[in-house]
Amino acid sequence: MTLGLVGKKIGMSREFLDSGTSVPVTVIRVEKGRIIDIYSKEKNGYNAIKLGFLKIKPSKLTNQMKGFFAKKNTESKKILKEYRIDKTEEYKIGSEVGLELFKDVKFIDVRSKTIGKGFAGPMKRWNFSGLRATHGVSVSHRSHGSTGQRQDPGKVFKNKKMAGHMGSKFRTLLNLEIVKSDMENNLIYIKGSIPGSKNSTVFLRRSIKTISRKTTMEREKVFQQVQQVSKKAAPKAEVKKETPKKAPEKKETTSKDSKKK
Repeated sequence: MTLGLVGKKIGMSREFLDSGTSVPVTVIRVEKGRIIDIYSKEKNGYNAIKLGFLKIKPSKLTNQMKGFFAKKNTESKKILKEYRIDKTEEYKIGSEVGLELFKDVKFIDVRSKTIGKGFAGPMKRWNFSGLRATHGVSVSHRSHGSTGQRQDPGKVFKNKKMAGHMGSKFRTLLNLEIVKSDMENNLIYIKGSIPGSKNSTVFLRRSIKTISRKTTMEREKVFQQVQQVSKKAAPKAEVKKETPKKAPEKKETTSKDSKKK
């Protein structure tokens, strides 16, 4: 595994390519992570690094966490994440890790919490069709119908699709494309939408799957090259030079011709 980053979702926008096509993107402000602790295989049994993200007031910490940060001699952090890596010699306690971690990365995995919808019925939550909307159904048109059985087993099994709390759960999207990254402002532009509302916390990591597909920018470059080759290979149309037409010459009428007329 490799290190990951934590950011905040700012909102959605779009990026225009050279051809004029627009790509919908989600803008995320990435927070720099500080290395708080390093675990070694000789001492702890595995190699890992603990990163801290997002500042927090010491007054909002418990006494145990105050003592932890005081022992490590670092400022207090809101989120602590542990990442297992192969080699820990490259990192030192107190140094920071930022957006340069995804410098040459094309695809990443995003994990965030979905928008909470509150208590929802079965038709909204599970896309049930509901009961009949004609005669014989009384005040239960949007209900889910029967859920239990007879005397045996005589109960409702767990994980039954019923009405309940909808949303507000962590979901992970794999293989999202990085359209652009702004190192100066710590912004990363990801193609498409991601779960969560504005200012929600987003966890980023390198894609765990091997991806062979091309990115949007690579496909755009191939398309431009094909257009240039087709323009060069196309035969030039011969343009005929039009010769200016001469005005018809007027015949001079003599005195004899005028007498004949």
